[in-house]
Formats: sequence, structure tokens, C-alpha cells
Amino acid sequence: MNEEEIAHFLKTQPQFFDRHPELLESILVPHPHSGRAIPLAERQILGLRDKVRLIEGRLSELIRHGEDNDAISEKVHRLSLALLAARDFAASAQTLYFHLREDFAVPHVALRLWGKALPAGTLEGAEVEPALRDRAESMAGPQCGAAAGSPFLDWFGGAQGHLRSLALVPLGQTRAFGLLALGSEDPQRFYAEMGTLFLRRIGELAAAALGARL
Repeated sequence: MNEEEIAHFLKTQPQFFDRHPELLESILVPHPHSGRAIPLAERQILGLRDKVRLIEGRLSELIRHGEDNDAISEKVHRLSLALLAARDFAASAQTLYFHLREDFAVPHVALRLWGKALPAGTLEGAEVEPALRDRAESMAGPQCGAAAGSPFLDWFGGAQGHLRSLALVPLGQTRAFGLLALGSEDPQRFYAEMGTLFLRRIGELAAAALGARL
């Protein structure tokens, strides 16, 4: 019999080792790590242990992600309450800046709005080039990625040379009337493949709070 025939026989005869239990101890196979010979039964146990460790690792990862999401949800909730308590546009903008910087640890935040009657002299109402407005209005949702080459870098003033990643969050439901830009020196803080659910929610909160106070 060749190897394929032996393997087929064992697969089609699941009671073989029940009829010959002594083989489980007498058949020796290589240890998966040390290479020494061990009984077949011990090799099966080691294989099961490896599978258990793999499952435990995946479970720990899921729990960690769940805890991280819970923590972010709590921060979004605190931001929501703070924005509700803000009395005017200036207070809403400062509340947004504060929570993004202190609670979400985003070191650099830039906000621009257009098509609204903003208080005179506000940085948020600074002129935005039509090309940048068009780009923001064409975004279907938050976009994340490398900062290099982004046309929105100028919004960060003197900090722009230190930024390595950006998150761009359009503000508005049917059509954007502003853009929230988040910058970081960490190239992995805002990467292209990251999930944007919480960024989208923050954008919706900011749009609702700021738009209602203009």
C-alpha cells in the first residue's frame, strides 16, 4: 500500500484505533517542535493544545477590540453631551477642539465651513479654495491616509511639516458645508484601511451642533 491508500484506509475506518488501541502508544511520530519521537496519542494532544492556544488568542483579540470600541463609544457620548450644552458657535467649536485633543488624543485639528454666516473673524470661516470645497463635497464619507501631498495640509499652519497621517471628515448630510481635518505625527494613526464608523459619527455630531448654531 502507498501513502494515499493508507490515508484513505484510516479515513474510511474510524474504528481502526478502537480495535487496536495499543497502536496509539506504539506508533511514534516526530514532535512538532523538538523533532523527537513521541507516541501518536501525545502528538494528537499537542495538536489540540495548539488549536486551543490559537482560539484563545483570537478570543483575546476580539475582547480587546470590543473593549477599545466601548472606550471610543464612551468618548463619543461625552462629546455628544458637551456639544448639546454649548450655547453658541464659538462654544461648540471650542468644545469640539477640546474633546478631540484631550479625549481622543488628536494633536492637530483644522475646521473649515462654507456657505454659512459665521461670526466675523473666525478661523473656521477662512476662505476655502473652490477645488478643495469640491473635493470635500465629493467625499462619500471620512477618508484616512498619508499626509504627504494632501492639499489640506496648509490648514495646519506651522504644524503641517510634522504631520504623517490625516483623517478628513466631511460635514453635512446631503451636501458637505465643511470639513473636519485631523492630523497626527504617527503615520499609522490614520491609515487608509482603518474603519471610519466613529469618525463618521463624530462628523455627524459636529455638523449638527455647528450647523444649528449658525
